[in-house]
Amino acid sequence: MPSKTFLSHPEWVQGQCGCGIIKFEIKYPARWAYHDHSAATRTLMGAAAMTYVGSWRKRFRIVEGKEALSDYRDDEKGITRRFCIECGSPVAYERDASPHMVNIPRGLFQEGVGREPRYHVRRGEGPDWAYTGEKIGPLKGYPSVLYERPRKKSKKPSEDDMF
Repeated sequence: MPSKTFLSHPEWVQGQCGCGIIKFEIKYPARWAYHDHSAATRTLMGAAAMTYVGSWRKRFRIVEGKEALSDYRDDEKGITRRFCIECGSPVAYERDASPHMVNIPRGLFQEGVGREPRYHVRRGEGPDWAYTGEKIGPLKGYPSVLYERPRKKSKKPSEDDMF
């Protein structure tokens, strides 16, 4: 039987930007975790989707590097995104509609945050080139690469084949 120490969790979970200048913490457990497939996130992050961890603002704190944060504000949408000025890592995503919450990219945490990403936001906005679970297999000669076979195009019937 596992010891109680094994089952315990830290009170605060630490994360940092890519270069480590900005360090932050959220109180364990996170409020939620979700995958954001929105076109706005894709455009700003350069990825098909971004996985975020949500935390109450009062349970989020910058420990080091606050002066290295840069903001991008979209007044029309009521959104503020914060980035590291050194490495460009996204650090926080905040919405005026949820002033008590802050969303942090899940990839910036090395430890578990107490929530699995079970929600998908704006899935319908996902690009047609994003991986959606198609069968994949190893690519010969490249041990760390998995390969998705090209999709077969469905043969459209010609006008002569209609009857």
